[in-house]
This record gives sequence, structure tokens and C-alpha cells, in this order.
Amino acid sequence: TEGLIRDLVISDGGSSDSTADLAEELGAIWVEGPAGRGGQIARAVAKTTAPWLLILHADTHLSEGWPDAVRTHMNTHPDAAGYFRLRFRAEGFVPRFVESGANIRARYLGLPYGDQGLLITQELLAGIGGYPDLPLMEDVAVVDRLKGRLVRLEGTALTSAERYQKDGWARRIARNLGTLLRYRLGKDPAELVARYER
Repeated sequence: TEGLIRDLVISDGGSSDSTADLAEELGAIWVEGPAGRGGQIARAVAKTTAPWLLILHADTHLSEGWPDAVRTHMNTHPDAAGYFRLRFRAEGFVPRFVESGANIRARYLGLPYGDQGLLITQELLAGIGGYPDLPLMEDVAVVDRLKGRLVRLEGTALTSAERYQKDGWARRIARNLGTLLRYRLGKDPAELVARYER
């Protein structure tokens, strides 16, 4: 990662653990504000002037070799955003099946979600109106604006499966699809987030 990372920004939404101490140890830029993924990401973006942004959720890790994938994308697709293949940090047939569906959706429908990361230039992000300050569905809003300008990176985003394991895979998938449908039908994300969290 030498020469690749200029700023590490951690945007907190009200945690009460030792995240702030860890951020200080890492030399990260610390940002605080109300909980809500869209707002947290927007505040983080505002804290850096780096030309490229790699946006990751806190529960997402990247596979080995991701710096090479990022560099390749930056050199070959400067006008497009990039995302990673999804893989859950869970074993078994069901996680593999669900992530396969998500990867097919991302590749053929151009709908990667926030768990898959987003590599994008400041210029392109500004050109689509910036990162929306939404409590939910912020990733859907962004990729909708990026249609035709999304490229899959040669790497994997290893994402927590905690919500699926806690709620049950079928129930969580149904809940996610229901939330997406309501969003597409024009429901306010502020109303959707309360239902989603329940």
C-alpha cells in the first residue's frame, strides 16, 4: 500500500467503544456525527482532498492484493467507479449462494451495494451530486447515478454476515428486498431505516 493511501478517514456515528483510540493510533482523521451511513460517508469525503476515494463499511475487509487491483483500475478506468466481488465471512452453502446472487446482480444489472466497497474519483462523485446524506439506501442512490460507469475490480470484499446469521438468511433477504422495493416506490429512507433496524 506504499504511496497509495494518503488519508485514512474514520467516520463515527456515535460508538461507545475504543474506535476513537484505535483511529488515533493509526493516525486516521476522526469524524463524528449522527448515525446514518450516507451522512457518515459524506462527512468523511468532505475531510479529504485526495483525488481518489475508497469507501468501505466498517465491517468490510479487503482480500490480499487489493492495492494492485486499485492501482490497475486507477490507471485503466480513470472515468469509472470500481467495486469488489462480495464474499461473506461465513461458511456453508447458503452464504455462497447469496453472495453469488449479489455478484451476478452487480455484474449484469450494475447494482453493487455498499458492502462491496466503492472506488471513485472526487470529480466523478461530485459530478453525480456527491454522496447522499441518507440513513439507508445511500448506496443504491449512488449506483443508480453511476449506471454505465461501474467496473468490477479484481479483488474481494469480505463482509460480515452477522445480520443474516442473527435474523436468519431467508428473513434478512426478504427484509432487504422489501426495503429496496419500498425505496423504489418512493418511500422516505428515514421511514425505511426504522423498519430495517427492527
